[in-house]
Amino acid sequence: MTVKVSRRKNLSSASATHGPERLLRISEVARQVGISSSALRAWESLGLVIPQRTQSKYRLYSIEDVRILQRAIFLRRARGLNPAAIVHVLKRQGVVSVPAESVLSPGQRFRRLRQKRNLSLVQVAKATGVSVGFLSALERGQMRASVATLTRIARFYRTNLVSFFDDSKKNSRLVPPADRRVLETTKGVRMELLAWGNKAMEPHLFRIKPGSGSGEPYTHEGEEFLHVIRGSFEIWIGTEEHYKLKAGDSLYFESSTPHRWRNPGSSESWLLWINTPPTF
Repeated sequence: MTVKVSRRKNLSSASATHGPERLLRISEVARQVGISSSALRAWESLGLVIPQRTQSKYRLYSIEDVRILQRAIFLRRARGLNPAAIVHVLKRQGVVSVPAESVLSPGQRFRRLRQKRNLSLVQVAKATGVSVGFLSALERGQMRASVATLTRIARFYRTNLVSFFDDSKKNSRLVPPADRRVLETTKGVRMELLAWGNKAMEPHLFRIKPGSGSGEPYTHEGEEFLHVIRGSFEIWIGTEEHYKLKAGDSLYFESSTPHRWRNPGSSESWLLWINTPPTF
């Protein structure tokens, strides 16, 4: 059965108990599916379920919402998939239909997440260490951010960069170059997703212009493998490891160790970059 996820009208508080369908408050749902209320709000931000609202803005979940969440929790625990990957899987299976956001920039998506949480720019700036002016320009699409900055903001919203890739391409075993999902952060860094959906890995082609890089150090869950296809590449891992790679070199490290990188050469660098599980 396909469940269409769409915005619903606010309900009166009485409908939570006297309507034709029993609706549950967020605390009841959290208890039933075994996750926290904040985690439920994170799922909502990804569009997995969109609860109804009372006039007092309390969230109300249907029994079908609970079933979708239980399926999502199963995929996370049994398959090790991250939330964004789970949404892709459930979309492909026809369990949930999520409004397309492929035309939105990362900044515009951050704005949606902020508004859903009723947060001010000042609150987000204080929590992420990014200035109010920069956040405002990013949300309006007037500014691009480095990989490190986007990762830091995404972590605050309990999401990750893979959820920002163009979602207009269908899942397929074969991915021709023209069908790759693409995300450009700063002007000098282009990430092309080479496979997606029901995957245990997150393979990218990174194309990095001379002098461009990640910005400040950043971390996330998982492990990473990279292989330099062309050009040169420089990476710092933790406080003691520093590597200079050339075409043909490979490197493996844990994503939880702070790392930053750049292209020190005079030509564009190409890297095969794989994260596992998909948490980038």
